[in-house]
Amino acid sequence: MINGSLLRDAVISAAVTINNRKREVDELNVYPVPDGDTGTNMSMTITNSISELKRLDNKVTVSDVSSAAASAFLRGARGNSGVILSLIFRGFAKGLAGLEEAGCEDFANALQYGVEAAYKAVMKPVEGTILTVVKAAANKAKEISNETNDEVTFWKEVCAECETVLAQTTEMLPQLKKAGVVDAGGMGLTIIFKAMTDVFAGGRIAEPADNTAAAEPTADSFRTAVSEYDDDIRFTYCTEFMLEKEDSSTDSSSLRAYLETIGDCVVVVEDDEIIKVHVHTDNPGQAITKALEFGHFINDPKPKIENMRIQHENKVKDAKDAMDGFIPAEPEKEFGFVAVAAGHGVEAMFTDLGADVVVRGGQTMNPSTDDILRAILKTPAKTIFVLPNNKNIIMAAEQAVKLTDRKVCVLQTRTIPQGISAMLAFDESLDLAENRIAMTKAFEKVSTGLITFAARNSEFEGHQIKEGEILALDNGKLSFTEKDINKAAVKLTKKLAKGDVSYVTLIYGADVTEESAEKLQQTIQSKLSDKIEVMLVNGGQPVYYYIISAE
Repeated sequence: MINGSLLRDAVISAAVTINNRKREVDELNVYPVPDGDTGTNMSMTITNSISELKRLDNKVTVSDVSSAAASAFLRGARGNSGVILSLIFRGFAKGLAGLEEAGCEDFANALQYGVEAAYKAVMKPVEGTILTVVKAAANKAKEISNETNDEVTFWKEVCAECETVLAQTTEMLPQLKKAGVVDAGGMGLTIIFKAMTDVFAGGRIAEPADNTAAAEPTADSFRTAVSEYDDDIRFTYCTEFMLEKEDSSTDSSSLRAYLETIGDCVVVVEDDEIIKVHVHTDNPGQAITKALEFGHFINDPKPKIENMRIQHENKVKDAKDAMDGFIPAEPEKEFGFVAVAAGHGVEAMFTDLGADVVVRGGQTMNPSTDDILRAILKTPAKTIFVLPNNKNIIMAAEQAVKLTDRKVCVLQTRTIPQGISAMLAFDESLDLAENRIAMTKAFEKVSTGLITFAARNSEFEGHQIKEGEILALDNGKLSFTEKDINKAAVKLTKKLAKGDVSYVTLIYGADVTEESAEKLQQTIQSKLSDKIEVMLVNGGQPVYYYIISAE
């Protein structure tokens, strides 16, 4: 059996290992546009747990370790890969709940919970990714748990399956096949599982490659774990007790079967003398009455019944109180806004439109779940709209909702122009549902063009791309490449302005001079219909030379 201190050390070692190898994982990304790379996001997500895990002593249980790790992962989750990793370990917390030690069957159940949570969170799951690798790991775990009770053998087999399926991802996605690489997220997960297995097998905790401590969370992170979430609590009472058997031949299998009919998270462990029970149920009295058929309660430890919904509320409150020097804003108005943006001009636009808090972030700068949560709590409103403005931030924003008692609506804005359009469509006289519909309809009508540079050599969507080449993206898809920034902007704007378009807005970035931007505005205006107005804004954003909206 694997105890709490061993699991703690394994997770810490995995955090150090993925931090050491994050560049190796980053280099597998085939998308040429600069973004928050997979290895970096996964590393920042898991290393958020290091300081919290180091506080746990050697008497800690696997339940305590998995709960603390899952909470820290979720709060530190960055980018889609980081959120999925946090959900996998949230499954660990659910599967290992109430256990002092864990065996093969327990870990197999935990992996299955992680798969279910990850697939549920992704709107359109794509095979050939980290999801495929963890699903294969869970299936293999279930198979192996029926064949062995040796945890090291179990985990080695799981890791071998991860490696086998990871190699197959190259053939599952065309873009991976063209680049001749495996999926980055799947690689990151495999590295993490293998590092944990090394510690289970008796190895030492990995050392940082550069002889410096692995990154740990800043004061912006919560210091208190929030281990239970409303959407996971199907039954109210966590019920635990221990029985002394009347007869050593007593079989507890029928007790387990009964408990599964009145609750979930059932754990029944026995030896020749005792039966230990853990169950989540709405009827603890029924569980206790049934248990008396199998033995009598012993005084130490005493039976325990705890209301998990109240625990959750208290932990959320404690988490808020534990934030260093942070006092949540009292709701003073009906609606508020949190927007994610980067660049002085872009941030100012959202503030001018009524955003209460702007979280600095975007492409290459994915804010964590914790960053977004803090922004939500700073907003003095009863109902808060969150505008991620980047597809790789939406999942982190959605996870932040689960850590707050505020009413929060995450709009699926994927670009800065979409976020601006959504805010312009807000009507204070409408309720939440009406505004959500109106704002969504508004941002879905906006076409967004992006002019940026290739971060790496790549063959992508039929294009041979060289590092440093100018890229033109049409609503998130690579449209063409160019050698000149302004030529690319003119060509892309003309493409976006076809059809029923009245306004074109050019938001120029930190690497573009005002003179160059004004020249581009004049050129584009001369090439478009007189009915289309071309506006220029100094956004000051990084990464993108121009953000172009057409509506």
